[in-house]
Amino acid sequence: MPYFTRLILFLFCLMVLVESRKPKRKRWTGQVEMPKPSHLYKKNLDVTKIQKGKPQRLLRVDEHDFSMRPAFGGWPQGCDVHFCLVSSRLPQDFTMTLYLRHYWKDERLAFSSASNKSMTFDGRLVKKIWVPDVFFVHSKRSFTHDTTTDNIMLRVFPDGHVLYSMRITVTAMCNMDFSHFPLDSQTCSLELESYAYTDEDLMLYWKNGDESLKTDEKISLSQFLIQKFHTTSRLAFYSSTGWYNRLYINFTLRRHIFFFLLQTYFPATLMVMLSWVSFWIDRRAVPARVSLGITTVLTMTTIITGVNASMPRVSYVKAVDIYLWVSFVFVFLSVLEYAAVNYLTTVQERKERKLREKFPCMCGMLHSKTMMLDGSYSESEANSLAGYPRSHILTEEERQDKIVVHLGLSGEANAARKKGLLKGQTGFRIFQNTHAIDKYSRLIFPASYIFFNLIYWSVFS
Repeated sequence: MPYFTRLILFLFCLMVLVESRKPKRKRWTGQVEMPKPSHLYKKNLDVTKIQKGKPQRLLRVDEHDFSMRPAFGGWPQGCDVHFCLVSSRLPQDFTMTLYLRHYWKDERLAFSSASNKSMTFDGRLVKKIWVPDVFFVHSKRSFTHDTTTDNIMLRVFPDGHVLYSMRITVTAMCNMDFSHFPLDSQTCSLELESYAYTDEDLMLYWKNGDESLKTDEKISLSQFLIQKFHTTSRLAFYSSTGWYNRLYINFTLRRHIFFFLLQTYFPATLMVMLSWVSFWIDRRAVPARVSLGITTVLTMTTIITGVNASMPRVSYVKAVDIYLWVSFVFVFLSVLEYAAVNYLTTVQERKERKLREKFPCMCGMLHSKTMMLDGSYSESEANSLAGYPRSHILTEEERQDKIVVHLGLSGEANAARKKGLLKGQTGFRIFQNTHAIDKYSRLIFPASYIFFNLIYWSVFS
C-alpha cells in the first residue's frame, strides 16, 4: 500500500478516536432547566417516604375480588364515620359543605413495608376497591367537588386500615315549624345510611360520638345561631329489603331576632303610635285626621305584604302574623274612632239646630247673655246675630221670663266660656272641639296595646 494512503487512513482513525472521547451535548428541547430552591436541600426528608431499590407493587388490586365486602360471610363489617362541617345555609331546606371521612379495615389491602407508614391515593383507586356505599337520606341534591380534580383521598395503612375522605355539598330537607317565627328554634337532622348492605353485612358507627362532628370556627349563618348538635344511631326498617343501620346528626338552631326587630316589629309599633296622634287633632279637621288614618293603614298593609312575601307558604298562623294583624286592627280602629266622633258631632249639631229653629226668639237673649258673661261675642255668634236688628233684642223683663229656656240651650257654652277665660282663647277652642270619645281613646288605646305586648312577648319569647 502506498505510503500516502496509509497516512490518510491513520489520520481518519485518529479523528474518530478523538470524537468518541468528547462529551455528548444534550438535545435542545425548548425548556430551560431551573435550579432547585436551596431550602429543599435543607428540609429533613421523611425516610418512610423514600423508595429503596426497585419499586415494588405493594397493593395487588387485580388479585382480589373487591366487589365483595371484607370478611364476607363472617361478622358485619364495621365502618367508623367522621364528619367535618365547613359551611351551611338554611331556608326551608338546608345546604351543607362537608368533609365526610370513613374508617374501616380491609385485610386484602394489607401490605408489608418497613419504609412506608401509609400509602395515599386519589380517586382513581376508589373505583377498583370496595368502599362503603353511604348515601344521604332525604337529600334533594348532592355532589362531590371535582375542581381541579375529584376531591377524594384514599389512605391505606400496612395493617389494612383504610381512610376514605371526600368533600361533598349536600342539600337535605328540614321540616321547620314556623308557628313561632321569628322567635323560633329549629331542629334539623342529616341522616347517613348504607344503600345496599343491611345491618347483617355493614354496621356504621360514629368514630368518637359527638366529637365526630367538627365545625369550622368561622362558620356562621345569616339568620340562625347553632346552639348545639348531637349524634345518634338507630336502625331503619324497609319492608322489602330489611333493617339498615342509620346515623343521625341533629342540629338545634336559634333564629336571630335583631333583624326582625328592626325590619318588622319596630316599624309596626311606630305606625300604631302614629295613629294615636289623631286623638289630639281637632275633630273638625277632617282632612288631617282622615289622611293620617289612611296613611297608617296603607303602611301597615305594606309591612304585612313584605313579610309574607319573604316567607314560605304555610297554612298556619305565625307569631309575626299575630303581631302585625293586631297592630293593623289598632290602626284600623283609630280610623273608625274618628268616624264615630264625626258622626256623633254631626248628630249633636243637628239637634242644636232644631232647638234654635224651635225657639227663634231666643237668639237675642242668648247673645246678650253671652255678652254679659265674657263681654265679647264669638265669631259664630256674631254671624248669627248679624241678621237681627237692635229691635229684636229682648228687654230685661222678657229675658227674665225666658231664662229657663236660655239656660237649657246655652249652659254648656257658658261653662266652656268660663274655662276659656282662665286658659285663654286657644285652650277654650281645643276644649270645645274635643269629643268625649277622643278623651277616652287617648288612654284606652295605649293601655290596650301595652297589655297586648306584655302578653305577646311573654308567650313567644
